[in-house]
Amino acid sequence: MGTMKLRQANVRRKTSETSISIKLHLDGQGRSSIKTGIPFFDHMLTLFAKHAVVNLTLHCSGDLEVDAHHTVEDCGIALGQAFVQALGDKRGLRRYGAGFHPRNPFTGEAFVPMDECLVRCVIDFSGRPHLVCRGLDRFAYRKLSKSEQRQDMSSAFRFGLAREFFQGFANEARCNLHLELLYGDEPHHIVEALFKAFAKAVDVACQRDPRIAGRLPSTKGKL
Repeated sequence: MGTMKLRQANVRRKTSETSISIKLHLDGQGRSSIKTGIPFFDHMLTLFAKHAVVNLTLHCSGDLEVDAHHTVEDCGIALGQAFVQALGDKRGLRRYGAGFHPRNPFTGEAFVPMDECLVRCVIDFSGRPHLVCRGLDRFAYRKLSKSEQRQDMSSAFRFGLAREFFQGFANEARCNLHLELLYGDEPHHIVEALFKAFAKAVDVACQRDPRIAGRLPSTKGKL
């Protein structure tokens, strides 16, 4: 029996705003080396690699003197490009990152609690980019005082930035990505639950299904 093809990617993306290098190994052990200049974002990407069980090296130098937007969005874009490269033609791929039944959604693999929060993530590496975020509107663009920003980095990060990361990823990975905050209040818990649910959905979707080895998980013949 032949050895399985390594599912890995190397991506370099450079603009006038950011310079990013990524090494991704989908069949990894959850190891990571993350340096973006944003400690809270580093923490989110580290736990993403851990719970998606991928090996990820992501280093970014961005224009943080402007703000964190370009760095966060461009990291999502570059990571999406890495997934496209690593997944290849998607033969034998599970493809879908959840398995809940509409009448009993709480059987899904991608429900993640974080203390008082509960987040659901569903992903489909379908070749069609689309992002849906629900339940986050009341957290999105509230103005923060300087003292609040200094008190909690996750407060500053969560407003719009998490969505920009996921939008960039969905666009470049060409996947359907649905994220929903079912309930929760504490900003750090909300963002962490989003990234962990995203990780577990990616983990399931990127696994090989031995029942369809060498075949595409689509009736169209292409993904």
